[in-house]
Amino acid sequence: MSIALAEARREFLARCSALGVGATLFPGVLWAKVAAGVEITDASIVAAAEIAGVTFTEEERSMMLAGLKRQTAQLDALHKIPLDNAVAPAIVFTPLPRADAVPRGPQRPVRASRVTATPLPAAAEGLAYAPLTELADRVRRRQVTSEQLTTMYLDRLARLDPQLLCTTSLTRERALKQAREADAEIARGRYKGPLHGIPWGAKDLLAVKGYPTTWGTPPYKDQVLDYDATVVQRLDAAGAVLIAKLTLGELAQGDRWYGGMTRNPWKLDQGSSGSSAGPASATAAGCVGFSIGSETLGSISSPSTRCGVTGLRPTFGRVPRTGAMALSWTMDKLGPMTRSVEDCALVFAAIHGPDQVDQTVHAAPFNWDGDAPLRGLRVGFVQSAFDLPVDRGHATKPFDDAALTVLRGLGIDLIPVEIPEANYDAMRVILTAEAGAAFDELTRSGRVNQLVQQNVGAWPNTFRTARFIPAVDYINANRVRTLAIQQWDALMQKVDVIVAPTGSTQLIATNLTGHPAVILPNGFREDGTPVSLTFLGRLFGEEALLRVAHAYQKATPHHLKHPAL
Repeated sequence: MSIALAEARREFLARCSALGVGATLFPGVLWAKVAAGVEITDASIVAAAEIAGVTFTEEERSMMLAGLKRQTAQLDALHKIPLDNAVAPAIVFTPLPRADAVPRGPQRPVRASRVTATPLPAAAEGLAYAPLTELADRVRRRQVTSEQLTTMYLDRLARLDPQLLCTTSLTRERALKQAREADAEIARGRYKGPLHGIPWGAKDLLAVKGYPTTWGTPPYKDQVLDYDATVVQRLDAAGAVLIAKLTLGELAQGDRWYGGMTRNPWKLDQGSSGSSAGPASATAAGCVGFSIGSETLGSISSPSTRCGVTGLRPTFGRVPRTGAMALSWTMDKLGPMTRSVEDCALVFAAIHGPDQVDQTVHAAPFNWDGDAPLRGLRVGFVQSAFDLPVDRGHATKPFDDAALTVLRGLGIDLIPVEIPEANYDAMRVILTAEAGAAFDELTRSGRVNQLVQQNVGAWPNTFRTARFIPAVDYINANRVRTLAIQQWDALMQKVDVIVAPTGSTQLIATNLTGHPAVILPNGFREDGTPVSLTFLGRLFGEEALLRVAHAYQKATPHHLKHPAL
């Protein structure tokens, strides 16, 4: 740092000290004092420029002063305009590398694989851990009623939630009404499909009319939205029965919310990870038939891994997010969390496609056939990630190596590939900036101090530091993202599906490029907790992705094991 710059910075910090702000709080000082009406001076420009990573001469700073004052007035005017979290920017992100990247063709009815008949359990609770495919078959054949399943799952939630802390509210009245309607429709021969009469749970960032939508944090604990999210509407139309709002780490981070820490059913002293903490915990614990989670940067992947469930993170632009809390408009994705790959396919079939509101969503067919062969599919594996030894961070190597053996045993000729090189970590400023914008009013009002978590890695600190990401750099990060999307497009021309260790670079990379992923259980550690494996697909390539993951899961027993609660 030059002597002049150091002196200017000291002068600015001295002024801050005189105003009662300590130097250790400097990252929030300039914005806070400007917002409070403190005059912008040459010293404050020097200090702000230092944070932005640029330097200007004295003459340049003098020229900037008037413009910055005008800009501050403009920003002040913007701050006075109320913006609901549901209002998206007038800039629509797409992960498409080219205009023809969205597949076209007819949408055909879902064809689930044949269910092997087994004796009906003596009590409905014997079906608690059954996959959706089995539940659907028994409801269709009227071996069990929707009301019986709904009552059973509601009772399990009431009994187990004190251990798991996986629900924010039960939607009992709504659920029982839906279940009775489903039973009446099925009795009249009006069967709607595999979700008809099946109880499910919604991550509590999805709006449900008449019930709190808390986003997992005290400032929104009493928030009741007067509409249903599109995904909720679509599952209602499919005949599914919503029985609970399930927890999320506050504002979609981690597994801690205003009610405590959501627990991993396999190890109750451990959190279920996040932020789709409740959906993973409740699904693993046999408290719902399936659930809906969301992912921005690992929020389906991480809790699916921790709790041993199967999660589908769809392509960005596949499932409408209308009525879901916005954290990052260019990275948020909604997807199913279930007890099997095929269950994910059945739920996804009901929720994908445009709703004419979320402008990021494209129309593309999803034609699921649970008995379709793998013939013709090219499957790659991230060789360097699999080759990484245990002592260099690859803790799941024995499980991952065994998975490759199983895949080869299915007749798959695995093709070695590598993740495209890019500075994915640098692009994380995109999420930080968008999250800061999504909760700007919360930060400026000071209500952010009501959040449960207030540490360095928690949202309050992130929202404050987001104020210092230059707009120019946010845009350029998205330009670098374009290059990454192009690199991934070139890679995915070579293969249809890629298998990768869950904890590898693929997680941040594909969340930025918008590629879909399936995360499924892949064994158990000595302490009984699950590990997972990840399959990646082409943009809008969920059909092939799920086919390969489904074949692998059928050849392994991991998803058939359940926690002993």
